Amino acid sequence: MKKSLSLSLAAAAVLSLTVPSAVSAGGYGAAGCGLGAVVFGSKPGMIQVLAATTNGTFASQTFGITTGTSECGGGVVKVQSEQKIYAYNNFGQLQKEIAQGRGERLQTLAYLMGCNAKTVESFSSVAQKNYGTIFAGETTDSDVMLDRVRAAAKSDAVLSAQCSAL
Repeated sequence: MKKSLSLSLAAAAVLSLTVPSAVSAGGYGAAGCGLGAVVFGSKPGMIQVLAATTNGTFASQTFGITTGTSECGGGVVKVQSEQKIYAYNNFGQLQKEIAQGRGERLQTLAYLMGCNAKTVESFSSVAQKNYGTIFAGETTDSDVMLDRVRAAAKSDAVLSAQCSAL
C-alpha cells in the first residue's frame, strides 16, 4: 500500500513538472481552477500537486466551475443570473422586440444566451415565430418568458448548436 502510494505521488510529481506552460493560460496551473489555484497560484512544479490536493480535499473545483469563482471564470449560475436580471429589467421592451423580431435588447438577450453575431438574426426570428407561446397567458413574467425563449431556441437545430448558454 505504501509503495503504491509512493509511486503515485512520484508519478504525479513527474507529470506536474512536465506539463506544458500552455495549461496555465487560464490563470491557474496544471491543477486547474479551485481553492488550490487561489492559494498556490500558477507556479509550475511540485506546488501544483499541493494545489490539486487542496482542490480535491475541499471539492472547490466543482463549486468554482458552477459559480464562476476560485479562478474558474464565468460559471453556469452566473450566466443564468445575468440572463434573469436582464430579462426582468427589460421585460416590456423585450416583449415588443420579440413581436417585431428585431431590436437592440433582443440582440443583447441573444448574446447573453451565448449566440454569436451570425446567429443573432436566427435567434430573433425564432423568438418572433414563437411569440404566441412565449407570451401565452396573462401571467407571463420575465422568468417564464426567459424559460420559453430558451426552450424555443433549444428546439431550433442551429441555435441549439451555436448558442452556448441556453
